[in-house]
Amino acid sequence: MKDRLGRGLRDLRISVTDRCNFRCPYCMPEEVFHGAYRFLPKAEILTFEEIERVARAAVGLGVRKLRLTGGEPLLRTDLPRLVAMLAAIDGVEDLSLTTNGLLLAGYAAALRAAGLRRITVSLDSLDEETFKAMNGRRSGIAPVLAGIEAAERAGLSPLKINCVVKRGVNDGGVVDLARRFRGTGHIVRFIEYMDVGTLNGWRMDDVVPAKEIVARIGAEFPLEPVDPNYPGETANRYRYRDGQGEIGVIASVTEPFCGGCTRARLSCDGRIYTCLFAAIGTDLRGLLRAGAAEAELRDALAGIWGARNDRYSEERTSKTRVEKVEMYHIGG
Repeated sequence: MKDRLGRGLRDLRISVTDRCNFRCPYCMPEEVFHGAYRFLPKAEILTFEEIERVARAAVGLGVRKLRLTGGEPLLRTDLPRLVAMLAAIDGVEDLSLTTNGLLLAGYAAALRAAGLRRITVSLDSLDEETFKAMNGRRSGIAPVLAGIEAAERAGLSPLKINCVVKRGVNDGGVVDLARRFRGTGHIVRFIEYMDVGTLNGWRMDDVVPAKEIVARIGAEFPLEPVDPNYPGETANRYRYRDGQGEIGVIASVTEPFCGGCTRARLSCDGRIYTCLFAAIGTDLRGLLRAGAAEAELRDALAGIWGARNDRYSEERTSKTRVEKVEMYHIGG
């Protein structure tokens, strides 16, 4: 199945909650998402059974990779049960989760036992004060590092470590982060600061281009480019020339990869979005709660994907200002 630009559907990213225990300024800035902020009521959130039905229909159309996101997915009660449900779907080749790591130490073993195969942990700095500045001062770094260690013990290695790089905030620590995980088997992926949503005050001047990140790290630890693991991979890969592993850079701003994008996103309230920078999703919750059969869900998904022509990152300029769904609502 192809969209209007010839791109197939291979990946479904599933947001299980709009809530998060961090207040990262690039996603959920504290000044907006304060104590009085009203998140979605429980009745509007998809149940695990509803999520499983959408995932099963998507797999029937060619999806092979499922990723659980949020908000912070580990805030969703009994998440290992959902993992087990999704792992049991015939045709799922890769089932993973992205987390800020704060609660991971208490969940890693149960997630692995339920069938989770990979974990990505967001870690924007190894400096304590910078780390706190990047998460709204909700936590120090120790619990996240403990979560990474717990995931290692549970057999979820190698991990991917995601770092959103913002100029003047945490860009001075990219080499330290690369050094910390060099030789561990884990892959640090440095992500250009993106204009996801409309609330994070994004400016092009805040973006540290991927080429600059690679140059900084390469000056300390020589690097060489590596071919993608698969078509449509979001990260450009570089390995250390001495064989001590690799890093990735996700250059959505300076080197857009819309042409190879195979990802759809299911929001926690049951909407399908065909781009991270979309403004409007298509509701599936109504179909689910009206008792739609799997074939009806497949037809709905096929229609949504077949009409897709998104390529926002290729069209973006420094002056682009459009309303977009917030990242906490649909995951990364």
